[in-house]
Amino acid sequence: MTWQEYWAEWSRRLALDRAFYGNSTQQWLIALAIFIGGIILFPIIQAILVRRLAKLAERWESIWDDSAVEAFRNTRFWFLLVLALYLGTLVLVLPVKVRDLVEAAAILALLAQAAVWGNVAINVGLEKYSKRQREKDPAAVTTMSAVSFIGKLALFSVLLLLALDNVGIDVTALIAGLGIGGIAVALAAQNILGDLFASLSIVLDKPFVLGDFIIVGDFLGSVEKIGLKTTRLRSLSGEQLVISNNDLLQSRIRNYKRMVERRIVFSLGVTYDTPREMLSAIPGMVREIIEAQSDVRFDRAHFKEFGAYSLNFEVVYYILSGDFNLYMDRQQAINLAIYDRFTEQQIEFAFPTQTLLLEKPGGGSGRPAD
Repeated sequence: MTWQEYWAEWSRRLALDRAFYGNSTQQWLIALAIFIGGIILFPIIQAILVRRLAKLAERWESIWDDSAVEAFRNTRFWFLLVLALYLGTLVLVLPVKVRDLVEAAAILALLAQAAVWGNVAINVGLEKYSKRQREKDPAAVTTMSAVSFIGKLALFSVLLLLALDNVGIDVTALIAGLGIGGIAVALAAQNILGDLFASLSIVLDKPFVLGDFIIVGDFLGSVEKIGLKTTRLRSLSGEQLVISNNDLLQSRIRNYKRMVERRIVFSLGVTYDTPREMLSAIPGMVREIIEAQSDVRFDRAHFKEFGAYSLNFEVVYYILSGDFNLYMDRQQAINLAIYDRFTEQQIEFAFPTQTLLLEKPGGGSGRPAD
């Protein structure tokens, strides 16, 4: 007996040729075997592929391979279940409506899984990119945060339209309706949209980035977060300042983090009793003291004016850094050195005084009194 005859005999005995809903018992058993095999094999295949891809990703420094691995690792079991069910139905002869329903369910499951893949890939990519660039380029981190939001919005919008189109909804009419509704919403939410577009302007133009110390009007602080509607600053006294993005762009912003060097102007006042030769020597003394400091560049020192109670000098120099603490350290060292030099040369610092002339009765004036 050949194997064909053997199989036909067993099929007759097991009633495999008996039809149920247009399919033989044999076809139903094959479909069930494919479904169960898919449920068992698909998770195993997923785990093997994830392990192999993870090993390959370790050899490369790109963030996208890590994102792909994490996305594939987040393949949901319900998607594998629907996929196994769909593959099992391929061996069956089903009515047109049932076949369409199964295909629609499979497509919807695929779109939902694509949304999970895309969301995970974007989140993981942004997280790894932020870790790499936060110290080197905070502006790039800010830009990528906005780009990731736009990417997610575009991804979910496209997948939603495809899902609606798959279930038979007229997407063209829906898009037209959403366009008209969008205009009404835009008119009702002008302030919110203004802040949203202001956020995009901040991200693209980069007047400041995370970590910058800025002054906006009467407020100052370090940038902690650039959101879609507001930007948050941490003030020097510790509290958090929340300012709308639209207000920020309409204000004058002073960004101290990007200061390459700091221009310092300060004044000195000596008494009117100071001899002329000492007045001529003071600019040279100050220049010598400033040039002895590191990270500074002397600009000028001049006898500026005759004050109400002092002879005033104006001194200008530059700190070759935007660091405020460095500026204070250098200014302190300069002040102490000037004090020591003036004490050594017996030059007196001026302080507020007033001279009174006392007039005697009958004319004449007495001795001036301080």
